[in-house]
Amino acid sequence: MSGRYNDVALLLSQIKKSESVLKRITDEYDTFLQTDFKMLGKKSTSAIVIAEYLVDYYTCLETLFFRISQFFENNISKEKWHADLLEKMTLQVEGLREPVVSDHTQAILSELMKFRHFRRYYFELNYDWDKLMYLQKKFGEVRDLIPTELNTFRAFVCKLQEEI
Repeated sequence: MSGRYNDVALLLSQIKKSESVLKRITDEYDTFLQTDFKMLGKKSTSAIVIAEYLVDYYTCLETLFFRISQFFENNISKEKWHADLLEKMTLQVEGLREPVVSDHTQAILSELMKFRHFRRYYFELNYDWDKLMYLQKKFGEVRDLIPTELNTFRAFVCKLQEEI
């Protein structure tokens, strides 16, 4: 088999593994909301747990986006590379690749990306529950969109594999 075929197979494996991790995160998030959150309520501990699920979900996706970007040799600016990477995932590059996510999904993910950045440098335990509830709403939207969009992108990558 050619090296390019192996590279495509590796990318498909990375997509599959990421989808599995994303599903596990959303399942654990749902379980937390249905069990422990009901007992704890809106406490600092609950906010920390919710924040971690949101951050982990975005980080898993960003890692996959980075792998996709590497595969298709996209150049990413050194300044604001996180935002640049996310923006590039919406592009259809004629003759090279299909978009990974829609503009709508990118806008929602941008909110999670900003929150992750905030979370990394925010050391207080008093979360703004209005903001956290807004992010949970956005997370609810994006978690329904991502599986379909990744499935569409995976089909594109499978087609590439067939052409090799």
